Amino acid sequence: MDCSCRWFLSKPFYLLLLFLFSISCITANAAFNLSTISFDEGYSPLFGDGNLVRSPNGRTARLLLDRFTGAGFISSKMYKYGFFSANIKLPGEYTAGLCVAFYTSNGDVFEKTHDELDFEFLGNTEGKPWRFQTNLYGNGSTWRGREERYRLWFDPSKQFHSFFGSLGSKRTLRSDFSFSSRFYIDDVPIREVIRNEEMGSEYPSKPMSLYATIWDASSWATSGGKYKVNYKYAPFVSEFKDFALEGCPSDPIEEFPSVDCYESYSRLETADYGTITRRQRLAMHKFRQRFMYYSYCYDSLRYPVPPPECVVIPSERDRFRDTG
Repeated sequence: MDCSCRWFLSKPFYLLLLFLFSISCITANAAFNLSTISFDEGYSPLFGDGNLVRSPNGRTARLLLDRFTGAGFISSKMYKYGFFSANIKLPGEYTAGLCVAFYTSNGDVFEKTHDELDFEFLGNTEGKPWRFQTNLYGNGSTWRGREERYRLWFDPSKQFHSFFGSLGSKRTLRSDFSFSSRFYIDDVPIREVIRNEEMGSEYPSKPMSLYATIWDASSWATSGGKYKVNYKYAPFVSEFKDFALEGCPSDPIEEFPSVDCYESYSRLETADYGTITRRQRLAMHKFRQRFMYYSYCYDSLRYPVPPPECVVIPSERDRFRDTG
């Protein structure tokens, strides 16, 4: 279907069709060919005891938050390059103050110089939609958040949707090679962060574990902390299934990767998620144009001078207030 077509209809009906059509253009992508694993093949409990509930076949895990504790799990190994994915369904009704996170980090090994790539889902008051943000830290650069925030074109509490991230993907730039990290929703790329000289040591570079958690983020998650978690609606349940995790396990203190890893790197680079196609880039542009509502690059209150890796596009800058 050609996303550039035009409709000769009444204006209200035209705008409705245009919105629905733009969504179809975003989502018209073939699914990645991913091999899934059971929970025990790739993960272990992190915290929460009885609030981490696995299905009998190990293919589904539920994370619960009640007034006593949240819950979380962690990958059994650490990875420097690879990808992670799961189909996720979030709690419904009143979810203000909640944060459900699906992310990679090595903070337990490198306490002051940790790296991190985040999906963070932020709850809301009843009747208002979930939002989410992506973020990236390298070498302990937590003073410079690289957040972007987005709306969704679906209700993540009604059915499962795929959230996919890759770390350290090699990306051909003319005759040179660079590295990038990518975030996807239902196989649509929504963000690519390319390693470049401007970021210096603030790009993730060390092996990381994968985490999934649910926790009480009342102090900041909803309207800057105005709305808190209301435990009248507890337990809050987030569900994870169709786990996918591939890469070469790495020792965090090894200076060079194992020889066995090169075959894994090659396989990852030639997979259908190893590159972003022209069609996917169009889908990413449409998503960011319609659903991204905050970017750190345009937050002139926090950063009067944009961080050095930011490419400020005047037409895009005009969409945002000084707060990004």
